[in-house]
Amino acid sequence: MFYLDFEEKLEFINNERLILINSSKTDNLNISEKLKKLDNKAKKELSRIYKDISPWDIVKVARHPNRPKTKDYIKHLFTDFTYLSGDRLYSEDKSIVSGLAKIDGQPVLILGNEKGNDMESRIFHNFGMAKPEGYRKSQRIMKLAEKLQLPLLLFIDTSGAYPGKDAEERGQAEAIAKSMQTSLNMNSPCISIIIGEGGSGGAIALGTSDRVLMLSNSIYSVISPEGCSSILWKSSDFSKIAANALKITANDCFKLKIIDEIVDEPIGGAHREVLKTCSILKETLLSNLKILNKINLSELRISRSKRYLDYVI
Repeated sequence: MFYLDFEEKLEFINNERLILINSSKTDNLNISEKLKKLDNKAKKELSRIYKDISPWDIVKVARHPNRPKTKDYIKHLFTDFTYLSGDRLYSEDKSIVSGLAKIDGQPVLILGNEKGNDMESRIFHNFGMAKPEGYRKSQRIMKLAEKLQLPLLLFIDTSGAYPGKDAEERGQAEAIAKSMQTSLNMNSPCISIIIGEGGSGGAIALGTSDRVLMLSNSIYSVISPEGCSSILWKSSDFSKIAANALKITANDCFKLKIIDEIVDEPIGGAHREVLKTCSILKETLLSNLKILNKINLSELRISRSKRYLDYVI
């Protein structure tokens, strides 16, 4: 388990537990009572830490290296997943995964940022930062969802669109804007879920949906705290202050009516209980799909456009 800096006491308790287990193997001791006390102590400490967690600490949880990614949710939430690749114009962008699948027997299309779980996969997926071909692939999947009359589920987990020179030369801004336009005009139900980081236009390109859900330890913002700090104070040293001011947490976004629903994670974050998080999210998705499937498609499209036009920044 990778512990964050504000979880120092938890790490100490866990190390104490491991030492106790190792010593019992050599000395053949009965440590069940001591382990029980340490487990209770760890649970209390975990509850204390996450009871009043700060926005800056939520940023750290949202970026936790063990936090479940889009592929993890595809594995545990869906069946019969079939990859769909390429933008039919330039190339395949590995930072965005897409495909056909079933959730509880209902066919759906899936689209989402993929960061990767280790250094090799992170490089392969470009750390979840899409280039224009990624957003043009997104447009293709959105149009396919409309053509097949299937709900579209979008998983958002990116620090932002890729800012490289090659991406800008191939029309990064236009590709993002076109993805938003395609999503807004799509005659098919769509739900966006922010599962980790929801950063800048790279996130909004997949976030213009009928329903926007947000895991409780995820973040959603026009800019990263570090980026904001660098602009305002010419240094990233004020990232913590920026995180507090940006209103990037799920609670903040819900109060501001940027999102529709908060999906509660187990105490300590989704990375501690991946299967439980997946179970909670699956129930939430099914209940939202049930509601959206009853609404006329033209009404969905009109209300979807209206909600974004009504945003007051």
